Amino acid sequence: MNRKTILITGCSSGFGKQTAKLFQSKGWNVIATMRSPEKETELAGLENTLLCRLDVTDPQSIREVVDRSLDAFGRIDVLVNNAGISGVGVFEQWDENRIHGLFDTNVFGMMRVTKTVLPVMRRQGEGTIINISSVSALIGIPFSSVYSAAKFAVEGLTEALALEYAPFNISVKAIAPGSYETNLYTSMDEGILANGDDQIRAYSAKLVTKMNDAVARMAQQGDETSDPREVAEKVYECATEETPIHNVSGRDAESLLQMKKTLPEQEMSQFISDLLVPKDA
Repeated sequence: MNRKTILITGCSSGFGKQTAKLFQSKGWNVIATMRSPEKETELAGLENTLLCRLDVTDPQSIREVVDRSLDAFGRIDVLVNNAGISGVGVFEQWDENRIHGLFDTNVFGMMRVTKTVLPVMRRQGEGTIINISSVSALIGIPFSSVYSAAKFAVEGLTEALALEYAPFNISVKAIAPGSYETNLYTSMDEGILANGDDQIRAYSAKLVTKMNDAVARMAQQGDETSDPREVAEKVYECATEETPIHNVSGRDAESLLQMKKTLPEQEMSQFISDLLVPKDA
């Protein structure tokens, strides 16, 4: 039986590494990419796993990985756009360079990789592209306004591409993970949080406290902390089964999506405000 091949970006940790391990265990060829593959030890010894350097902001590295993948395995059946960076802060605290940097990785980087792989899939006559989004794309999250904007863009592009490339037998899907240990806001960028006037910095400090508390509670699922392997399992489901364009992973993401579908907009906004926004600035 011919093995299928998956290319995954952002495999140095978290969702990307878990996805690489799962697909390898299922008998797939895996191209696990990251910016510093020489530092990776866990994936290095796995059979039918190719470690490659890929920086989504570097078009040449993308082209080289795609060429190397085709040389090694002959095709790319599934692309998982997982590479991304997060960031928090009141909107005024973000300077233009940081905004451009986040979008360059989370949106334009995903576009670069996708645009390079699409011709391969068209020649094959089939393929699946899975974009890792965020619960921040389901609802505009305060203190994550720039990140939310980027992830909303990912969901919008995914939906458009799913329709645009369906005639080529190419499926395009998004998965919005909820709160997991790999993406909690436990590490804040002090460079961003130090920006702004006294009022904004004081407000930002209150948001940090409330956000960390809320996200930690959201990541706790019953008596257990949410497991990032759930996201890898959702990727496998989307790669091997008929699923919607928009998908979520995690009980908190499922709950928020259900609330968004059923609650009036004002009630939903009030819930998010009560959960995440301090009562006074």
